Amino acid sequence: MTRIRGGLIDRGTSLSFTFDGKTYSGHPGDTLASALLANGVRLMGRSFKYHRPRGVFAAGSEEPNAMVELREGARREPNTRATVAELYEGLVAKSQNRVGPLSCDVLAVNDVLSPFFAAGFYYKTFMWPRAFWEKLYEPVIRRAAGLGQLSMQADPDDYDSGFLHCDLLVIGGGAAGLAAALTTGRAGARVVLADEDFRLGGRLLSERDPLGGIPAVDWIAGLEAELDSLPNVRILRRTTVFGAYDHGIYGAVARVADHLKTPGAQVRQSLWRITAKRTVLAAGATERHIPFADNDRPGIMLAGAMRSYANRWAVTPQAHAADPVAIFTNNDDGHRTALDLMAQEVPVLGVIDTRSDAPKLGDYTLFPDATVTGSKGRLGLTQIQITRAGQSTWVDCAALGVSGGWNPNVHLASHHRGRPVWDAATQSFLPGPGGPEGMHVAGAAAGRGQTGLALADGAKAAVAALAQIGMSASLPELPAPEATADTLTPCWHVPSKKRAWVDFQNDVTVKDIALAHQENMRPVEHLKRWTTLGMATDQGKTANVTALAVMAELSGKSIPETGTTIFRPPYTGVAISALGGGDSGDSFRPRRLTPTHSWAATRGAVFTEVGAWMRAQYYPQTGETHWRQTVDREAKAVRAGVGLCDVTTLGKIDVQGADATTFLNRVYANMMGTLRVGRVRYGLMLREDGFLYDDGTCARLAEDHYVVTTTTGNAGLVYRNLEFARQCLWPELDVHLISTTDAWAQIAVAGPNARSLLSRIVDDFDLSNDAFPFMACSTLTICNGLRARLFRISFSGELAYELAVPARYGNAVMQRLAEQGADLGVTPYGIEALSVLRIEKGHAAGAELNGQTTADMSGLGMMVSRKKDSIGVVMSRRDGLAQDSRRMVGLQPVEPTHTVTPGAHLFAQGDPQDMAHDQGWITSACYSPHVGSSIGLGFLLQGDNRMGEIVIAANPLAGETTQLRIVPSHFVDPEGERLRA
Repeated sequence: MTRIRGGLIDRGTSLSFTFDGKTYSGHPGDTLASALLANGVRLMGRSFKYHRPRGVFAAGSEEPNAMVELREGARREPNTRATVAELYEGLVAKSQNRVGPLSCDVLAVNDVLSPFFAAGFYYKTFMWPRAFWEKLYEPVIRRAAGLGQLSMQADPDDYDSGFLHCDLLVIGGGAAGLAAALTTGRAGARVVLADEDFRLGGRLLSERDPLGGIPAVDWIAGLEAELDSLPNVRILRRTTVFGAYDHGIYGAVARVADHLKTPGAQVRQSLWRITAKRTVLAAGATERHIPFADNDRPGIMLAGAMRSYANRWAVTPQAHAADPVAIFTNNDDGHRTALDLMAQEVPVLGVIDTRSDAPKLGDYTLFPDATVTGSKGRLGLTQIQITRAGQSTWVDCAALGVSGGWNPNVHLASHHRGRPVWDAATQSFLPGPGGPEGMHVAGAAAGRGQTGLALADGAKAAVAALAQIGMSASLPELPAPEATADTLTPCWHVPSKKRAWVDFQNDVTVKDIALAHQENMRPVEHLKRWTTLGMATDQGKTANVTALAVMAELSGKSIPETGTTIFRPPYTGVAISALGGGDSGDSFRPRRLTPTHSWAATRGAVFTEVGAWMRAQYYPQTGETHWRQTVDREAKAVRAGVGLCDVTTLGKIDVQGADATTFLNRVYANMMGTLRVGRVRYGLMLREDGFLYDDGTCARLAEDHYVVTTTTGNAGLVYRNLEFARQCLWPELDVHLISTTDAWAQIAVAGPNARSLLSRIVDDFDLSNDAFPFMACSTLTICNGLRARLFRISFSGELAYELAVPARYGNAVMQRLAEQGADLGVTPYGIEALSVLRIEKGHAAGAELNGQTTADMSGLGMMVSRKKDSIGVVMSRRDGLAQDSRRMVGLQPVEPTHTVTPGAHLFAQGDPQDMAHDQGWITSACYSPHVGSSIGLGFLLQGDNRMGEIVIAANPLAGETTQLRIVPSHFVDPEGERLRA
């Protein structure tokens, strides 16, 4: 055990957890990483490419090494940083990216083969021989790709999303963020403080320096209590602001229950969309390392992280408490780690400082003008090599803290393509111009990381931000901690003939960067892609700046001349479930229910998604063991008696105004100006390029009032196009459009007994064929005064009506129709039977209106009027479209037991089955109980002149071919006698 005294953990409570099947214990306040270190576990994972042993390297979300799978079963979550995973009772974690035990990974053989895996090897290797790509390279790459494994089960947890609005958003709960939130809160402005940690304080939690004469944690607790008491302050702990977007909008994920074994009644994570008038970015800074030979062994970590583990979690990274620890640094901050470790009675071997004038700040051995040039230890550090004045010495060392300076976390300030600028004083990139509007950067993120500077900077940033929106604030009285030394002399890497790691997870070394330079991959974007630098889960937080410095050295340029890559959201990984905000499973998207949904449910309907709607697919009855038995029964019942089907989902648009007729004449390809009041006309709409994109009906209820119907799938598209035409193409027309799809329930009553059934519910209305013929429409009342609309139109080919009533009465009217038609054999039918009926009748639907067909192809070319202009009509006469000889035909298998397959392509008998000889395709198919076989509709070259000919339907995906006979598309009642009865 390497647990030491102090820390911010609750030693009075023990928590049991497992890692790779072995049980350990920790305490509340621990992370998984700190608890593992406390139990002497240093080996926590394997690198991606070479599968080298990896231990914890950092203490926060910048961690590149300690990636684990958390939880089991459906809740298994890969690629979780052990450094941010809060410990809880029963936590189950597994290491990942290994084959076999973690300590003996079979794929570690890759490390031996590393000369073959140099930078850009995949670009050079997998290009030849060409035939190997699909058969060998791609399958191997896909099996090797990725780190952890998904459970491949449905996520059992709930997620949600919400919106927040504030005057000031403070990102980061360290010294600068707390000061900014306090200043804003006292000013009465609405402030949201978001921090990714489960405790506020940031780096203050990792330091031993007092604030205002009291321990920093006590000062934080007092300030936190004041913020919690202010009604205008909202604190979001465990919340990462991952992206800056337009108009002051920020994306944030709150890990509401990730610190619990199961969320229980809570959501697991929440996605917040935060709209802020102004923002203070106080995201802190990330320490960088100094690459040297073999610098990736478990036990080598950032010096600042080592200080965090000691001061906050009371743990050190040696396997045994008596083992010595060393610090390798080029700045004064590394010495602070040595002092803090010594204060905890941790044996410090010494501080190796690259500076010749390095200060000695305490009672420890100092190695000035020295470097670490090597390390030993297969699964954990055991020795380091110290080189000074050309002399090298190997010394025993169990843990090494490395500090090469600090990089401000400028990511969010760069999300609007704001380019960071190089600051020679801090040897780091600072936020530059062009970032998100209204963002003020403060504290360590702005290069002012000393506690006193950060506190003052955060308060000043809040005052300035509020002033921009007309609000005044006063600077609060803040503690003034003693200033600490902060000098640095750059040392970007220690030259070596061995490999020195820059990006730990993706195994990018200084040699890889040198090879990229040699192969002319010198621009930073090329460097990134050639070497995969910064493309791991940490997105280069600990590697990118060091790599740029190495490339600058090789190129003979300055670091700012070398440039930076573009930071993009998200700042850290975000779960797809969180981005969905709970929109998964039944909530994947809003589901619209028809007005008769509850009636259909009581009748045992099976529902299916049709666009945004849930529609009754069929209504099974006792004894029916297969869905087709049900569909056959329903289709026969409509043809023989009367059926009821909810067709509310068809788009319905009210078109009114003095110029309504003119408007419709321009949007329909066929003539609508001659349509009489009380009549309905079938209509076609063309796209601007002349292709058919929707069909439907147009009913004229009055001189200046029309009701237009569209297909279910195109309801929104047609309405949007009509509004564009009204507002932009012909704004001078007096016409108004209202989408009434949801306002009216519409029920199809179809079959020979349809008139008899309707006559039982309509009020004093003549339904005789003479008074109300086919394609008639009218307003009327039913059931003693309920207003309704009646359209005599037929999609089934039978005598049929569509009855529209206000949506709230739809369910009751359907129930009344079912009751009144009991003696007539009334049968509810779903969309499967509806599809059978329309294919039997040869009616086009969505499969035929797929954006690739014309009116001529559908046999409706005569409907495109030459007496008027309309959208798409001129383009429809182009030679390429006018000369297209494909026509819609009916198709029936020569052998009745064979099946017509939608999507199959049609070929003449004896022709090769390739694209050069392709003559058409099948659009729709079904089994017809009236024909007694499978039937289909399709488009075929010269199809209208080839009746009776046999063609071949080829389905290459299934390796099937079927002989089909070409027949008229009207399989039932070709003369239309039934629907006019």
